[in-house]
Amino acid sequence: MNRLLAVALIMAITGGGALGRAQQSPLSAEVRSDYQAVRDYFIKAADEMPEAEYGFKPSPDVRTFGQQVAHVADDQYNLCAPAKGETRKAAYRQIENTLSAKADLVAALKAAFAYCDGAYDALTDASGTAMAKSGQGRTKFGMLNWNLWHTWEHYGNVVVYLRMKGLVPPSSQPMPGMKMN
Repeated sequence: MNRLLAVALIMAITGGGALGRAQQSPLSAEVRSDYQAVRDYFIKAADEMPEAEYGFKPSPDVRTFGQQVAHVADDQYNLCAPAKGETRKAAYRQIENTLSAKADLVAALKAAFAYCDGAYDALTDASGTAMAKSGQGRTKFGMLNWNLWHTWEHYGNVVVYLRMKGLVPPSSQPMPGMKMN
């Protein structure tokens, strides 16, 4: 059997891998793509803010930049655990209440997103309709959508912090290979 025909046959049988899953589960593919974008922007923002500015807050009544990072890290566990059929083993604000150094917070943020990646990777349009474990009456899709908009909301907060410190937010930086006029 010729190699191209064998590959086509395997793709037809398995649904074409990631492309097949995206075509079979377009809603899940879109929410996963949006999650990956905000995840990458948030991690890059956390990396780019200087250590000395992790205690910065634009006004006395809001979280510091570091607390924003910690809050988003905490909620990756708080909102993705129910979608994964799990219960978070740590306190609701464990990271926010215990970490403040940039290196610790960036590591915690990356670990939290890695934990949440599994929930988005497993999501299909069909599995998303199942009820989440202790998810306040929400479906798995509902929990992950909540996490998505919540993370975007706090990314919007940190954009302001970055701008106030003269930094360009990741979502406003030129794309690699893009020419600016």
